[in-house]
Amino acid sequence: MSTQQPSDFVGRLLDTVAECLTPDVARALVNLPSQPDVQAQIDEFAEKSTAGVLTPAEQAEYRDIAHALDLINILQEKARERLATTAPE
Repeated sequence: MSTQQPSDFVGRLLDTVAECLTPDVARALVNLPSQPDVQAQIDEFAEKSTAGVLTPAEQAEYRDIAHALDLINILQEKARERLATTAPE
C-alpha cells in the first residue's frame, strides 16, 4: 500500500481539524500504538493481493484499510505540524 500526498483541498480540510487539536490530543495522535491484529490482517491481504487471490470483498476491505491508513498518516503529520507551532505547556 502506498501513502500518497493529500490533494490541496483535502489538506486544507484537515488543517481545520488540526487546529482543534490540543497538544495532548496531538501527541496521542502522533503516538498511536500499533495494533498487531490489524497489521496481521494487512499482511495477509498484501500476500493475497501479490498472489492475485483476493476475493472482491477482500479487495474492497483492503482498499478501505489503505484509505484509512492514508487518512491516519495525514492526520498524524498535521498533528506533528501543530505540535511544532504550539508553545510548550
